[in-house]
Amino acid sequence: MRERDDTEADGAPPLVGRTVADVERELILETLKHCGGNRTHAANILAISIRTLRNKLHAYADEGVEVTPASHVGMN
Repeated sequence: MRERDDTEADGAPPLVGRTVADVERELILETLKHCGGNRTHAANILAISIRTLRNKLHAYADEGVEVTPASHVGMN
């Protein structure tokens, strides 16, 4: 029988015992970081609208959570 471990195989904290909101926040923020701040790309990966993503990011920032700055690829 496998002993209980406090981390997943990739070093991430376990999902059990965490709220859905906490897991969702981590998923969104890590996806945004992976996309270098590109909100459109992150929203596409997450299969949510850009408006939903922006609303969630604004809420996280209001809570004091550090959010990856938006990238401005192709902007002068």
